[in-house]
Amino acid sequence: MFKIFNKKQKTDLKIVAPVTGKAIDLSMVPDPVFAQKMAGDGVAIDLSGETIVAPADGTLTLVFKTKHAFALTLDNGIELLVHIGIDTVSLNGEGFEQLVPEGNIVKAGTPIIKIDKAFILEKGFSLITPVLVTNPDIVSELVISIDKNVTAGEDEVIVCKF
Repeated sequence: MFKIFNKKQKTDLKIVAPVTGKAIDLSMVPDPVFAQKMAGDGVAIDLSGETIVAPADGTLTLVFKTKHAFALTLDNGIELLVHIGIDTVSLNGEGFEQLVPEGNIVKAGTPIIKIDKAFILEKGFSLITPVLVTNPDIVSELVISIDKNVTAGEDEVIVCKF
């Protein structure tokens, strides 16, 4: 009769840390594209781990040719971008190993990329890793957790409220 009564209620979505490290505010990222939220909103992780995992259940829609970043599309339409390090695209894939093919459906915690942390740091790159919701306009609020140590695939870093 009235469709408003049949409307399915969306529940909050929790996004977990894609890598072990310390969650920091995006404004602390040494790149204005991320620090000024031009590519999306979210959190950054000053990583200590070497395996980057899926931060939520979804489809691995894009792995950059240089393996320094990947995107997930979730069933509810949220699009996530995990960008491993700053300016690491210039390594042309050196120091990055892709573990899952693009197009696969993954669960939160599924290993996606393994990095050679020592190699990347030796080349002089920051490994601060932004984790972004690239279409934040589809949620009513993002609750960001910062200033805490997080474990890959376990600790929530973003809650998307609908």
